[in-house]
Amino acid sequence: MLFFQAGLLLGYLYAHGLIRRLAPKQQSLLHGLLLGASLLALPILPNARWQPAAGHDPTLNLFAALATSVGLPYLLLSSTSPLLQSWYARSSENALPYRYFALSNAGSMIALLSYPVVIEPYLTGHEQAWIWSAAFVLFAILCGVAALFAMQRGAKRDSVRGLGGANIRRSDFALWTSLAAVASSLLLAVTNLLTQNIAPMPLLWVIPLSIYLLTFILCFESDRWYRRWIFLPLLFPALASLVIASDPNLEDAPVFLIVLLASGALFVCCMTCHGELARLRPSISRLTSFYLCLSLGGALGGLFVALLAPHVFSAMLEYPIVFVACPALLLAVFWRERLHWKKPQLIRPLWMGSLACTVVLCGYVSHQIWKQRRSAIFLGRNFYGALRVDDTIDHHNRIRELTHGTILHGIQFLQPELRHRPTSYYARNSGIGLAWYALAPGGPLKMGIVGLGAGTLAAYGRAGDTLRFYDINPLVVKIAKEQFTFLSDCPSHVDIVLGDARLSLASEPPQRFDILVIDAFSGDAIPVHLLTREAFHLYWRHLKPDGVLAVHVSNRYLNLAPVVALGTIDSGKQVWRIDNADNDLQEIYSSTYVLASSRRNLFSNALFHGLLEKIDIPRGLRPWTDDYSNLWQVLNYHGADE
Repeated sequence: MLFFQAGLLLGYLYAHGLIRRLAPKQQSLLHGLLLGASLLALPILPNARWQPAAGHDPTLNLFAALATSVGLPYLLLSSTSPLLQSWYARSSENALPYRYFALSNAGSMIALLSYPVVIEPYLTGHEQAWIWSAAFVLFAILCGVAALFAMQRGAKRDSVRGLGGANIRRSDFALWTSLAAVASSLLLAVTNLLTQNIAPMPLLWVIPLSIYLLTFILCFESDRWYRRWIFLPLLFPALASLVIASDPNLEDAPVFLIVLLASGALFVCCMTCHGELARLRPSISRLTSFYLCLSLGGALGGLFVALLAPHVFSAMLEYPIVFVACPALLLAVFWRERLHWKKPQLIRPLWMGSLACTVVLCGYVSHQIWKQRRSAIFLGRNFYGALRVDDTIDHHNRIRELTHGTILHGIQFLQPELRHRPTSYYARNSGIGLAWYALAPGGPLKMGIVGLGAGTLAAYGRAGDTLRFYDINPLVVKIAKEQFTFLSDCPSHVDIVLGDARLSLASEPPQRFDILVIDAFSGDAIPVHLLTREAFHLYWRHLKPDGVLAVHVSNRYLNLAPVVALGTIDSGKQVWRIDNADNDLQEIYSSTYVLASSRRNLFSNALFHGLLEKIDIPRGLRPWTDDYSNLWQVLNYHGADE
């Protein structure tokens, strides 16, 4: 998201410089040459050399991969809206170019909503890249024709109208940029809030981005949609709703209600920011300057939430900062207009009341931050998200918990006599627990575990066993070693391999695991590359011929068992699903595992009696590959109600 906001800024900067510095003929020639040069970047396929090194922050690698694959084409695409509007304004006396800004955002919104339903389910990644590349060639031709048309029509108009305009104060530029930055920050903050802290379900990020685009469409399509007397009174209730939605104590509230509350609040806030931007838009002569400030604000908002906050704050402090910045900025807008108030005797009390509400909101948010920081024994975050460790008492037991957002990643009893007991999703009656005890009588075991968490699976280790953990997040490794004792208490030989597990396994010689556990899912978010046919072939290479693959597929929103079954269908393995129930007194959570093995008599073991379930594969479900996946087909529509 930050890359595309930065690309939009560069595109608008290019358009601004082109319009302000060059004559129409020069504009058309330069833009045509760049369009031709951008075709050399096709097809838009990323280069594998940008894969990040193990344990390193992958931000710069992601930027480099995107820049070298789609950078120049996207820059020219992003410059199209301000360029065409400027050319149109030059060639028509009564032009209303700002409506085309609404139209371009409508196109973005249609593409956003149609992609997961119309495109992704039917096309592989390479097919999408080639079709998009062909469409870009068509776009380049049409844009080149428009540039030639503008060059012919624009020269005469410029001699009469010129490109001057009313003087704009520096405060205008600052205000345009600030309003855009606050709206962009709100978008990303609410997206993170929904997808990490409230309901980390697939495709949920589409909702806030659609709302953001919709408010742009409404505010710039016509002045009739934004009415101050409607949205300004709703602003403070909306911000209060966002504060409530970000409260971690609401984890037991209905997910649908919280998502609806946060989405409605985001609509009101973005509608207010974008409505004020539309009211402040300048004359056509300053069109590219206005768009440049909008894109700069969007990039600054993304920079704050996506890049700065994870490296500066140990907790999600960007939420309260953005929630308070929104009303504070709007108060500044109204104070700036105070000399033009028609009824100051009515407006001034309203302004003072808004100021008081802002102060109260700021105080409440500050108290919540203080309370959260005081109760945690560890807070940390990085590129991969925010992690928290708490000590608490549950059913008279003292326990330590590791959470990522609202998703639990590990529990350990603090009483010495209980701290070696496997808990949460890894209990003795879980799929992995049963698999371990079925193989344990055969002697020392070698187990690979993709996903470290708190290190709970180390509780199974015995003297002579070997446990090899793979984890991408260095902060998780630090927490497992320093805040929990599963690893330090384990009598087995324990290795930890830092980096993306798929890449690490691909670079290693066969490990000959007796058991390989795939448990790298951050809550309900899915790393698709660990569930593809190519990934399963890699797992078989590292397992003994009669080894057991255990895939932890517990998920509220996706039915992943059929995906695993399809991935193993050509392996000759037996594949079964195993569920276990909650046991609150023992800190055991319900879990679902898929076990695959060709080991003789394994699944006839008495441990599995009455627990094995056949996996039904939905009709039409295609195996996932490195070039194809489809979350839409495996959505669990009942998950949000569980």
